Amino acid sequence: MNTVRRGAAALAAAAVVLGTGAALPAAAAPSPSASASASADTASPSASASGGTASSGLYGTTDPTYDGVWRQSLAFLAQRGTGYQPADQAVDWLLGQQCADGSFSSYRADTTQPCDAKTMRDTNATALAVQALGAVRRQAAEPEKVNTAVTAGADWLRSVQNKDGGWSYTPGGPSDANSTSVIVGALAAVGVKPGSFTSPEGRTPYDTLLTFAVPCSDKAGAGAFAYQPDKTGKLLANADATAAATLAGLGKSIVSTKASPDQAPTCQDLTKPTIERAALNGASYLTKALAKTGHLTAPPMPGSTDTTEKPDIGNTADAVVALAAAGAAKEAQPALEWLEKNSAAWAKESGPAAYAQLILAARATETDPREFGTTDLVEQLNALGPAPKSPDTSAAATSDDEESGFDIWWIIGIGMVVGVGIGFLVSGRKK
Repeated sequence: MNTVRRGAAALAAAAVVLGTGAALPAAAAPSPSASASASADTASPSASASGGTASSGLYGTTDPTYDGVWRQSLAFLAQRGTGYQPADQAVDWLLGQQCADGSFSSYRADTTQPCDAKTMRDTNATALAVQALGAVRRQAAEPEKVNTAVTAGADWLRSVQNKDGGWSYTPGGPSDANSTSVIVGALAAVGVKPGSFTSPEGRTPYDTLLTFAVPCSDKAGAGAFAYQPDKTGKLLANADATAAATLAGLGKSIVSTKASPDQAPTCQDLTKPTIERAALNGASYLTKALAKTGHLTAPPMPGSTDTTEKPDIGNTADAVVALAAAGAAKEAQPALEWLEKNSAAWAKESGPAAYAQLILAARATETDPREFGTTDLVEQLNALGPAPKSPDTSAAATSDDEESGFDIWWIIGIGMVVGVGIGFLVSGRKK
């Protein structure tokens, strides 16, 4: 999950304009956070004209074209995770972005005009908006209105599910690990069983994710997930896709919290693969990837003269959440400490989604986001949008999964992960 939403990369790549800083598809999976949100230190001229200001209800002042709904939704999830309720004005902004059919685009500049056939629907933005609205509906000014929006969004996602059980960034495209995973997490968070979300052909999202799992016998990417198979059908390890699919495979989302007991993940190929085992294999891959430098790296941008790999701060934060959710918080600790020392400038430049990612990584490892290195992440995020409602200590103490609508039924493998003997109760969460 990257600071700029997953779809931003796909859109930018299609236009051959990579001004959003999102990760690229396939080789560098499109994710809502690959590195940073476009040049966030300078607001786009269109930002204020099209509603991209705090006064309009939107978080951040940069051009929201590619990430408006995504960053708003992430901000909501981070605020709920720290006990704040987003301002009604901010909730209204997000509700106003929804199309009549329940879908969301990355951003709609003119919400007075109804969505039509030319409106580019975005499955990733829709999924995260559904999760965010589900998290804030209990304390919203109009809870029934918000609940209706959540239901409509989930129904739309079902209507555009691919035959193989997965989803692509835009309806009709081939399924990818990132889109499928963010949708699985969002559905689970609002009380929908992802495993029951079957296509007309009877395929589930987990069937799709298993097709992206790299076997442990693969020396280069043992246990990882690929974004999509390459042109030859080969699965290439992708850290961003792996972090997302690890969470989805555990039945969790980006707001997951630390799982117990703590156990170092290992990679194991089963005769009959299971999504739970594949998720733990993914955690094993992330552990090894982070152990090399303490962070993940992003490949050079296509066409760039600078071929040096740079630290991928957004995806490192996502990997920390995934590991904590898989019971590997100890293995995630060095990366968290690296983030505390090296993420401040990136977050300041990238904006709301970046601060939200770091808050979620901190909470996943039971770290105080108000004392993250030298930064108070909560204060910085809250300052980028309408002032949220006062902290609710009882809400802050409530598990993320309960806040997001998790039900008691969601227990992976009846509490036991096949072949490992470690229980994962998914009612204490957060992609």
